[in-house]
Amino acid sequence: MPNDASNAYLARSQVTLVRCLWMLIAAILALMTLFPLLWMVSIAFKPAAESFSSSLIPEAPTLDNFIYVLTGVPFIRYMLNSFLVSATVTIVALFFHTMAGYALARLRFPGREIIFLAIFSTFLVSLPVVIVPLFIIVKAMGMINSYAGLIIPAIFNAFGIFLLRQYYLSLPREIEEAAVIDGAGYWRIYWSVILPLSRPIMSALAILFFLANWNSFLWPLTITSNPNLWMVQVGIANFKSQYSASWNYMMAASTIVAIPTLVLFVIFQRQIMDSLKTSGLK
Repeated sequence: MPNDASNAYLARSQVTLVRCLWMLIAAILALMTLFPLLWMVSIAFKPAAESFSSSLIPEAPTLDNFIYVLTGVPFIRYMLNSFLVSATVTIVALFFHTMAGYALARLRFPGREIIFLAIFSTFLVSLPVVIVPLFIIVKAMGMINSYAGLIIPAIFNAFGIFLLRQYYLSLPREIEEAAVIDGAGYWRIYWSVILPLSRPIMSALAILFFLANWNSFLWPLTITSNPNLWMVQVGIANFKSQYSASWNYMMAASTIVAIPTLVLFVIFQRQIMDSLKTSGLK
């Protein structure tokens, strides 16, 4: 009996030690993730002369950086451009992605699996790989320096189609069969049955699409040279060339841009996590 008790105590001690080790690793990773954000906010409240001081807490906090960013440059226009592009891409992408996901999940037609694999394979191709041919195509279509050039190439998203297809595969077929018995066609089933059931996954995808386009930089930088069409990330990058790397202004602008994304994540983090759970293969 004493040996059994000592063995049980030893096992509990090992489990506790492992848990503490994992908690320590998680705390270190969380600190490494949060520290750049804290440093960004710290510099945003510092005057220019204090930007690179070693102290994380500003000695003389000031709001002048934020006031200058919001009044001295057309930063509000940059944010409106980003909001317009992000919202438009999100709405249009969800409309087409839900139809594509439903077709790939439920409709039977020749080449369905090949089409799905072709779409899924685009995960392996990043934007820098195709940015030159994409730019040539957009230029040939006359969409350089236009909202169309910012919006249309960003609509297609293989991740969204894949996620919706997996979600639709998890829905019981009996619901659609009941609609067919009532005389509903494919469009009526999609519009009246599938879309209402898709609200959780669509909410999560809407947040992901909006944030991805809100933070996009490479494609807007490539496609726009007109300052009136700059999105926020391009506008922030141009602080370096326009104002000789005024890091206090850049960090203040970055803090302003980060606020909507953080608010959206805090509000909709449950939907985002649920959408990732439903992406598993059936």
